[in-house]
Amino acid sequence: MRMSKIFHKYKHIIPLIIYFIIYITWFGHLEHTVKHYRIIHVALDDYIPFCEAFVIPYLLWFFYVAATIAFFFFKDKDDYYKSCIFLFTGMTIFLLISTIWPNGHRLRPYIIPQENIFTQLIASLYKADTPTNLWPSIHVYNSLGCHIAITKSRHFRRHKWIRFASLLLCASIIMSTMLIKQHSAFDVITAFILAAIMYVLVYRFDILWNLKHNIEHHNRRKPGPEIL
Repeated sequence: MRMSKIFHKYKHIIPLIIYFIIYITWFGHLEHTVKHYRIIHVALDDYIPFCEAFVIPYLLWFFYVAATIAFFFFKDKDDYYKSCIFLFTGMTIFLLISTIWPNGHRLRPYIIPQENIFTQLIASLYKADTPTNLWPSIHVYNSLGCHIAITKSRHFRRHKWIRFASLLLCASIIMSTMLIKQHSAFDVITAFILAAIMYVLVYRFDILWNLKHNIEHHNRRKPGPEIL
């Protein structure tokens, strides 16, 4: 009985698990099958320096996204579903673009300037992650999504230092994508555009609330069983 109560309380994890499996499978397939792709490059890329220390905020992205989703999962279902809709929609659009229009870049330095802990981390990152399937940047898009979710949540209205720390981490992650040559400025700009569109849909128009309202209204209008 206790297990059934726990499952009922946390059953909202099911969509997250299902989507995670779909995303990892789809992305992994693209990473190992894409051989020919369109090169992404804009003039601004040539003026952005390589700065190996920014690999730290780049890697902190994994903690930032996981911690944000985990917090809302346990604390607020509405914020949890909003953040999932925001993140999953952008990630799906990214997968569709990568499938239909394979893309990549040639921004990575041929020789990493110096040997230190940061360059070692970057070398490992380069081996694990190919310079393909980049547009729009999911690192940028998800960072924006997490920061928006934190700033819009009632749980952080009185915690300005958390919102400020989130802003600093979000900004440093965004800069890191270009400074360690993982993304073109084009990937970053288009991620901002996509995030702005999703912000309007999820937080201004509140499509989650509208969907729930329509379902509840439809259920209320359903006639009850006739009694003969």
